[in-house]
Amino acid sequence: MNVLIDRCLDGQDSAFSELIRRYQGMVYGLCVRMLGQREDAEDATQETFVRVCKNLHQWDPQRAFEPWLMTIAGNRCRTRLAKRSRRPSQISLEHPIPDQSFLETEARFLAEEIESVVETLKPDSRGAFLLFYREQLSYQEIANRLNVPLGTVKTWVHRARKELVDKLKLRGTLDGQKSAMR
Repeated sequence: MNVLIDRCLDGQDSAFSELIRRYQGMVYGLCVRMLGQREDAEDATQETFVRVCKNLHQWDPQRAFEPWLMTIAGNRCRTRLAKRSRRPSQISLEHPIPDQSFLETEARFLAEEIESVVETLKPDSRGAFLLFYREQLSYQEIANRLNVPLGTVKTWVHRARKELVDKLKLRGTLDGQKSAMR
């Protein structure tokens, strides 16, 4: 090994090519395990050998070469990981965040549409529906207030909900999407 490194230190390109060929797989394997991404691992491997080339004269021949080389590779990976964590997360502009005023306008429109359709419901169903959704009473509380059986209240609320969704779809308000009331 020392002979190969001596040749590298003497500036022999073929010696450095041999060093890369001999250790590239080992360095790349470490980089893939640390970085988890092939492209980043390839870049870190290349950076490692650039550092080795620049700093080979600092290697202590009394120590093993592989741990020194793998320390450089590990440092390159840690540097990349640190840069990755400091980088702001990428925001996709494919689906931009809508303006709040747009959302408020849409909510008002939907509320008006629902109000308009609720007014067309049968009185019993409409009353049970409004007690359930607006006043947030339980089925049992509605049954007690209206003095009707529990099953009747459940039926009225169910029918009102179904009719409301169907009418909103007919008006194009829901466009066939599932309603939050279902």
